[in-house]
Amino acid sequence: MTDLSLNGPLVQLFISAFVTLFVVIDPPGCVPIFSSLTAGTTPKHRRDMAVRSSLIAAGVLIAFALGGEAFLSALGITLPAFKIAGGLMVFVIAIDMVFEKRTQRRESRAEGVKSAADAAGKPLEEEDISVFPMAIPMLAGPGSIASVMLLSARTDGDVTKEAVVLGALVTVLLLTLLCLLAAGPMMKLMGAKFEGALTRLLGVVLAALAAQFVIDGIKQSFGL
Repeated sequence: MTDLSLNGPLVQLFISAFVTLFVVIDPPGCVPIFSSLTAGTTPKHRRDMAVRSSLIAAGVLIAFALGGEAFLSALGITLPAFKIAGGLMVFVIAIDMVFEKRTQRRESRAEGVKSAADAAGKPLEEEDISVFPMAIPMLAGPGSIASVMLLSARTDGDVTKEAVVLGALVTVLLLTLLCLLAAGPMMKLMGAKFEGALTRLLGVVLAALAAQFVIDGIKQSFGL
């Protein structure tokens, strides 16, 4: 019988997966970038970009969640090795979040896209930013791809657990879509100071989760 209590393994897996993916994808942190990229465009264009970028990111991340293990096997990479490497990479992302370097890189990337549109002499609303940079690498970047593969690896092939991880992923992407659709009001609600404090706090949480990934990988490598 499946244990769905708050202390049940499936609920704990969902919470762990949700927190990890929420922190890595960072829906609130994507709002200022999306707002900047779609400034001056029509409401329909902003809606289209929000929906399209979320769907593309979902397709990429679900593909890696379901086929990531087979991809690693084809390259001769063991899951414990990937857990250690992925955990270290996610830890670097966490450090960047604490010191707000990740936000600066996202803003620079957004400015690059806007500059490219200006150089081409095209109005920004004609620029499709759904694939790049919003879906890839803003939403489905190396960090989120590594995280979803790590979480999938923790299911040990259990279909129910895999469904729980995918459920957490879909939930985070739905929240991301809602944040992008409500970018205007959210920009007014969130101040720069609040966003910075939230980013730092989530970075600390992500660092702890990354450390756990590394510990799990080391335990499996040495049979502990």
